[in-house]
Amino acid sequence: MKTALIGFAGAGKSELFAALAGAAAVPSGRAMVKVPEPRLTPLAELYKPPKITFTEIELLDLPGAAGAKGGGLGDRVLNEVRPYDCLLALLDGFSGAAEPLDQLQAMEADFLIADLAVVEKRLERIAQDKKKTKLLHDPEEEAALLQAKEHLDRERPLRENETLLALPKLRGFRFLSAKPVLWAWNVGEDKLADVTVPEAGPGMVHIAVSARLERELAELQDDEERNAFMQDLGMKHSALDLVVGGVYNLLGLITFLTAGEKEVRAWPLRAGQPAQEAAGVIHSDIQRGFIRAEVLGWEDFLACKTFKTAKERGLLRLEGKEYVVRDGDIIEFRFNV
Repeated sequence: MKTALIGFAGAGKSELFAALAGAAAVPSGRAMVKVPEPRLTPLAELYKPPKITFTEIELLDLPGAAGAKGGGLGDRVLNEVRPYDCLLALLDGFSGAAEPLDQLQAMEADFLIADLAVVEKRLERIAQDKKKTKLLHDPEEEAALLQAKEHLDRERPLRENETLLALPKLRGFRFLSAKPVLWAWNVGEDKLADVTVPEAGPGMVHIAVSARLERELAELQDDEERNAFMQDLGMKHSALDLVVGGVYNLLGLITFLTAGEKEVRAWPLRAGQPAQEAAGVIHSDIQRGFIRAEVLGWEDFLACKTFKTAKERGLLRLEGKEYVVRDGDIIEFRFNV
């Protein structure tokens, strides 16, 4: 789960990055952010393992550019985010220097222009190859690129067109406008309860945060003090919770769990994937030698408290490789290699 934090100069990216990754990570601009997973706590209390492992999001903080205040994101930013799965785009909603929607549209324009340049360059190369011999180009690739160009010419991001995104011939291009975007509206603390963000669109989620407040909250070492502070402010969720929830939503992820005396651990998985694919998230050998999965649903675990009780009640299930894993499933894989 690689997520790039982008935004224009003065949007508050450093403060949000510090709130999400910790102040120590700010100089490097890169961090592995632990995904909060309260379901690990009761498992750890049951097994008391020496190791508790959380899922992590790799977060990259890229320097801001003038953007909506006089330029675009810049080629460096656009090139660096191409390998990333998701974009976290911070919009300045507190300074009054530029309207958040103008910043959003400026970033979208950058994505569209960059993608159109990639498509046109590739189509030019294909045209040159066709003049030499018909055997040098792939007609399916050309057709897919022409469809993408038509969509981009209408000034619409590729993420809106699921049919195009599913075309195998386009998967290697890493189009920017195809990437899911979590738009974070950075507002003042006094505006946080009142701000109205747009509804989610295809491949997009909108959240409201106060980066400065979130950084101050992150600096509080005592969890009880932090929770009390949030309650006083009427905050139900931290920026970390909102960002993680948004990224999981955009990437279509769920979490399954493994538990034992050596380790309890959370694992990310694409929703709708079968048990054998989940086994491969842990190790390719487990996927290759998959025999069966012993599965206990989260609600059943809460009701039983122990795996022994769950087994006695017939709630511990044996599932095959086609079983579709559900969020919160606790799984032990049986395999032979």
